[in-house]
Amino acid sequence: MSEQKLQSQTVQTTGHAWDGDLQEYNNPLPVWWVYTFYATVIFSIIYWTIYPSWPIGKGWIGGVSDITYVNSEGETKTHSWNTRALLLEDLNQAAVAQKPYFDKISAMSYEQIAKDPEMNGFILSAGKALFSENCAPCHQAGGQGVIGFFPNLTDDDWLYGGSYDTIHQTLMDGRRGYMPAFGEVLDGEQIDQLANYVASLSGISHDSTKAAAGNALFHGETAACYYCHTSNATGRKDMGAPNLTDNIWLWADVPAADAAEGKVSAIRNVIASGLNKGVMPAWSGRLSPEQIKVLTVYVHELGGGQ
Repeated sequence: MSEQKLQSQTVQTTGHAWDGDLQEYNNPLPVWWVYTFYATVIFSIIYWTIYPSWPIGKGWIGGVSDITYVNSEGETKTHSWNTRALLLEDLNQAAVAQKPYFDKISAMSYEQIAKDPEMNGFILSAGKALFSENCAPCHQAGGQGVIGFFPNLTDDDWLYGGSYDTIHQTLMDGRRGYMPAFGEVLDGEQIDQLANYVASLSGISHDSTKAAAGNALFHGETAACYYCHTSNATGRKDMGAPNLTDNIWLWADVPAADAAEGKVSAIRNVIASGLNKGVMPAWSGRLSPEQIKVLTVYVHELGGGQ
């Protein structure tokens, strides 16, 4: 084989060498790869031109397209195309479509809304969207709540009442539930007695001797639980004090305990530690009056109302 042919078959190197014989090959990239790379460069330049991209000074390359829409106030808005403007367009189109319904709801009483099939259909749709956006993070998507934190809105047990007016007030002004920590004023035995008495009110297995002593504490001035929960333990809606006789639990996670002692222990923990987390924010100022009215009807229907 000639020296020229041998040289043509030898892989070229860059001329760099390490440790005497370690060399860097100079293999060219495949042609298809090179052209693909060039195509991506051309594509990126076109993309940066058509769509919003690189910042320039205090602005950015705005692209070649605009989005124009009329908002719910009848004002015409124009933005350079971007995903945020596209979302605003979609939201405002929905708001414009819903505005006649919200206007009609604003002029109707709750009783009239309940009797209007068209409005009920709108409440189901718009109310579900409002609930998902604003209420579901705490009360869960279906309104079932979380024991120990957020009330269940799907049953007929209402801490403050389930009428339209009461639910509306709750949404407008918020609520702040509170129960003092009796662990600071009662000893462990007394708290155990109260826990057994509260368990007895819902038919949970308990120590009858301790429950009798807890009854005296509940209705006496030492614990004075009857001030908030009433003498028959059915609670006071004006204070948000729960009914202790219906076996429905919000703060003490009684359903999660299998054994009777575990259920009594869950009640004991709440009595000893008290409650200062029953806080719901006021939605007045965050939602429009019409939105609050829609949510009022939607929540009312979740639990059957009152």
